[in-house]
Amino acid sequence: MKNHTQLTLGISAHADEFTRRNLPPPALWPQFTSGIEAYPDRLNAAVELTDAMVEKGFGDRTALIGQGRARTYSELTLWSNQLANALQREYGVRPGERVMIRSANNPAMVACWLAVTKVGAVAVNTMPMLRAKELQQVIDKASVTLVLCDARLLEELSTCVDVSGQAVRVVAFDGTASQEEALDRAALAQPGVFNALATSQDDVALLGFTSGTTGQPKATMHFHRDLLAVCDSYAKEVLQVQSTDVFVGSPPLAFTFGLGGLTLFPLRYGACAVLLENASPPNLIDIIQRYKATICFTSPTAYRAMLAAMDTGVDLSSLRVAVSAGETLPAPTYNEWLAKTGKPMLDGIGSTEMLHIFISNRLNDSKPGCTGKPVTGYEAKILGKDGQEAPIGQPGALAVRGLTGCRYLDDPRQAKYVQNGWNITGDTFYQDDQGYFYFVARNDDMIISGGYNISGPEVEAALMSHEAVAECAVVASPDEARGSLVCAHVVLRKGWAESDATTKVLQEHVKATIAPYKYPRRIVFTAALPKTATGKIQRFVLRQLEAKS
Repeated sequence: MKNHTQLTLGISAHADEFTRRNLPPPALWPQFTSGIEAYPDRLNAAVELTDAMVEKGFGDRTALIGQGRARTYSELTLWSNQLANALQREYGVRPGERVMIRSANNPAMVACWLAVTKVGAVAVNTMPMLRAKELQQVIDKASVTLVLCDARLLEELSTCVDVSGQAVRVVAFDGTASQEEALDRAALAQPGVFNALATSQDDVALLGFTSGTTGQPKATMHFHRDLLAVCDSYAKEVLQVQSTDVFVGSPPLAFTFGLGGLTLFPLRYGACAVLLENASPPNLIDIIQRYKATICFTSPTAYRAMLAAMDTGVDLSSLRVAVSAGETLPAPTYNEWLAKTGKPMLDGIGSTEMLHIFISNRLNDSKPGCTGKPVTGYEAKILGKDGQEAPIGQPGALAVRGLTGCRYLDDPRQAKYVQNGWNITGDTFYQDDQGYFYFVARNDDMIISGGYNISGPEVEAALMSHEAVAECAVVASPDEARGSLVCAHVVLRKGWAESDATTKVLQEHVKATIAPYKYPRRIVFTAALPKTATGKIQRFVLRQLEAKS
């Protein structure tokens, strides 16, 4: 791949220069590849997803469905323009100002995000599950000055704002379809045409906070062009999005994975997104059937629920793309989905730092247990412990560079994530002689037991291939003799007893499936595994439990 560079920044349109001022030092930037698409110097991503789509003839097509109502591209453009006028005229939002949005997945959140982006402010999306302490960390880190909050979620935010060191204004909006809160009333009085700010393509449009971490949160900085680049690469090449597609999924819009899969991708191509505030497996199954959804983003856990539902006569045949997210896709789940639908499930890897997926399987090129090949515009390699490229087949640290890359907001951890122009994702992979990449473990999911390096996800895959196991997570359990034991936390399917006999059955199954030394010497039966809102299993919680026990 050619044209690697630390791109020169254009002239910012931001009056508030906070984000431009707090970008990492140039020497700590990753190298980028030249874009698949040539973007103009002046580019506002929200305009490209709404006003420009109406100009292209998509005005009467449905853009969003949620809260009992469908909205066309023309209606979404009008709505977001009225909100943008209100933000600018009534609330004095300045270009570059950080505006937090607190909401579940609903059309009002999308309209608010579009409006914030149109006025040239920097969106900071957050999800309902965050508590006052976590919200305060985000507000302080991003120097947030205005919060747009679903009126149903004001209580926790009020507690946070009272103790924050920032001078923060809070404006409520109606996350249902009523439009009866302060922001809604202000917007309804505004014209439906808005002269969006001509932001630079490399002005920061979004601060994405990483999930599943401990300690101080990290804010990743994404430009206007980045938001379109992931659409013009992954969504175009891998998903092959058409205007007739209907997107559904469970990831929160507050995370870049959800924003991409449920807003950026559909709106970029004139497609439709169905948004659910409670995207439980039963609710997902319902809307897939009701709206004949074609592309789904959710976790392996939800797909297993769908597989079970198919056995009861549920019709999910409208799905042409099933993207597995949040957790490693076990080969048994992939194989069962392929057998029942005739279509492969697409595994891939992305990160908040990279904005979205950068290695993926393809519809015509996929196999179980394999993450796939780099998306066009990206390249990846495996690094050994010496920092040099590892031999084929040898596990090591995944390094990637391409259209997007890590830029932490004023954070010394930038120097760890970006090394020699490459983004070091924190994952252990290996590459085969045909260029396919295979996930081994998150670096902190490797278990050293009795001198052996054991991949937790490999043991999980072995357990998942047994009919008794509904879900599982494998972590290290401290042990004086062996350093660590392989410990499996297992959710059993109905009909299986939490007993010594079941433990023995599962241990023998793993020994027969992979190298016997990798079997879980300790198995803990549990009713449920701890997870984030995106469906990621919180293994650090299980590691803490093991350390205490």
